[in-house]
Amino acid sequence: MVPFVDLKVQYEQIKGEIHEAISSVLESCQFVLGPFVSAFEEAYAAYCGVRYAVGVNSGTSALHLALLAAGVGPGDEVITVPFTFVATVAAIRYTGARPVFVDIDPRTYTMDVRSLERSVTAATKAVIPVHLYGHPAEMDTIRDIARRNGLVVIEDAAQAHGAEYRGRKVGSLGDMGCFSFYPGKNLGAYGEGGAVVTNSPEYDRILRMLRDWGGERKYEHVLKGYNYRMEALQGAILSVKLRYLHQWTEARRERARLYTSLLRDTDLAVPVEMADSKHVYHIYAVRTHQRDALQKVLADHNIQTGIHYPYAVHLLPAHSDLGYKPGDFPHAEAAAREVLSLPMYPELPEEAVKQVCEVIQKVRPGKKAL
Repeated sequence: MVPFVDLKVQYEQIKGEIHEAISSVLESCQFVLGPFVSAFEEAYAAYCGVRYAVGVNSGTSALHLALLAAGVGPGDEVITVPFTFVATVAAIRYTGARPVFVDIDPRTYTMDVRSLERSVTAATKAVIPVHLYGHPAEMDTIRDIARRNGLVVIEDAAQAHGAEYRGRKVGSLGDMGCFSFYPGKNLGAYGEGGAVVTNSPEYDRILRMLRDWGGERKYEHVLKGYNYRMEALQGAILSVKLRYLHQWTEARRERARLYTSLLRDTDLAVPVEMADSKHVYHIYAVRTHQRDALQKVLADHNIQTGIHYPYAVHLLPAHSDLGYKPGDFPHAEAAAREVLSLPMYPELPEEAVKQVCEVIQKVRPGKKAL
């Protein structure tokens, strides 16, 4: 079997360091925030090229707190894309604001910047570009539009640890950047985790209060806050794994290049990497009009795949009250019908990539359909 992802093989390679980190936390008996989280925050801020990183308990919490720190609330609008994991939209709605969608660029699956400015209204407070699959959004144009309209830019970088746009890492490009450390991410915890990164000392101060019941000091609650604190075990584990992130990223990129080379003569559309960007391939998503049939063939050959994502968020029942309808965002809706995620992880054997491609070459020969 070729698994979609294999966390066990990575764990086996760093098991000694992981056990040492966990043991250090247990010996310290400091289990929530504390020095292990602080050490990770410092290291991750340096990695992203920013002044501050605030560790929290999930990527969703990171988005929620970033929006609150930006002053987003009831009556406001936040522009984002409908082709994303639902957490992007849920976080907006947690604040009482309204998500406003713009379509995606079908080449990169990130925000179509041509649609952005005409969606800005007097109620717009922020924009959340999503660096989907690990490819950066077109941040210069997004920042320029935001600056001219007085908007806060919050990057959803949950799938894009280490991705770069014009030589700068994502997370450092907007006012705040939000990351998830869900176990399957490029930098994954052994449980839940997230972070907000920023260069703003004021945002940093507010975020730290909001994650810990709104207090700057114990029992002195300045803001209406939350219990969104990162656990020390996750901070310690992430500190170990961060040391390997560059190596793992390059391994993903090598496997992506091999996939692309072997699939070039099939009728699948393969991922693109824009000239000004560095893709980190959290997901290697191909595209075909016969997605479901291809997925079944691969499954019959014991090859696991995924679909990220089978529904555009505006068509989910949970968000039908926003009033959007089929056809409103044709590129997002087409992607949801056609994308298929192939096995991708840093330790994926070259022979496994070739095995996947051999099956595809047999059933999907010919020129690209898209």
